[in-house]
Amino acid sequence: MKGELFLLLSLVCLLPGACGCPEKCHCHSSRFVDCSQQRLAEVPSDLPPQTLTLHLQDNQIHQLPAFAFRSVPQLMTLNLANNSLSNLAPGAFHGLQHLEVLNLTHNSLLSLDSTLSHSLPQLRELDLSSNYISHLPTSLAETWENLTTFAVRQNRLQHLDRALLESMPRVKLLYLKDNLWKCNCSLLGLKLWLEKFIYKGGTTDGIVCGSPDPWKGEKLLTIPHELYRPCPPPSPDPVSSQAQQPGSAHGVALTPTEIHSSECELKPKPRPANLRHAIATIVITGVVCGIVCLMMLAAAVYGCTYAAITAQYHGKSAAQSNEPGKTAGKELFDSSPA
Repeated sequence: MKGELFLLLSLVCLLPGACGCPEKCHCHSSRFVDCSQQRLAEVPSDLPPQTLTLHLQDNQIHQLPAFAFRSVPQLMTLNLANNSLSNLAPGAFHGLQHLEVLNLTHNSLLSLDSTLSHSLPQLRELDLSSNYISHLPTSLAETWENLTTFAVRQNRLQHLDRALLESMPRVKLLYLKDNLWKCNCSLLGLKLWLEKFIYKGGTTDGIVCGSPDPWKGEKLLTIPHELYRPCPPPSPDPVSSQAQQPGSAHGVALTPTEIHSSECELKPKPRPANLRHAIATIVITGVVCGIVCLMMLAAAVYGCTYAAITAQYHGKSAAQSNEPGKTAGKELFDSSPA
């Protein structure tokens, strides 16, 4: 009798809307829960624990507290797009050890928690597009081993440290368009990383410079390496530098102009000699010299030939002019008396 009752309860739990489905949500076999477009201000607390896919897009959720999804530990896909999220509490996604897809597009996020990878170790796709993110952590607390897609399109990013991307060793799709990228020396490391990423088969939509003016609208990957100088080290505190450096007793401090000149900025400089150009120059010079030598050789051969022909012609003429004199002398000699 108890076995039949348990079977009956199990069948009832498979029906849509049964076994604790939130009032404003639609549950499909308790595995797929759709709570989109319900004007929700927070995550429902009575979600079915068997939920694998949860749609919360197009609501009015402003923040996520810690352990916001503790009731759905088996969750694999979470869609929070088009809400009003501006704050993600540390540990907001704690407990989602199986989550693979997270969509946070079209919100008001300003940054990304550096411990997010610790909460979501199995995450494969993270989309942070269309937010107000101006800063991303230098690196994550742990390596994001399984992340293959990372998108931060349409944000306010000016810089992105390559260390963050290096913590995603398996990323294959990288979307970075429509940010405020500042193409100065701070972005050189990212440029070098992207070149290596593309060489290994990765796909990216590229970075278009938003500043400074000489590079505005240019693609980062097309700017030659030679135009970047290494970023100078951070300027020391004027007060501490006076106390530590010799000669600081004279009260010499950095002027505002000197401080400004040490800021990291892109400064074009004369490009060094290019090996291909040098080789081409040598080849062209050799060809030209060869042609000139051939022309000189041809001129010499022509001159010698002309001189030989001329000398031969004059020799024949002289021989012909001497023959009548010899004949007349011979006749005179023969006609003399014996």
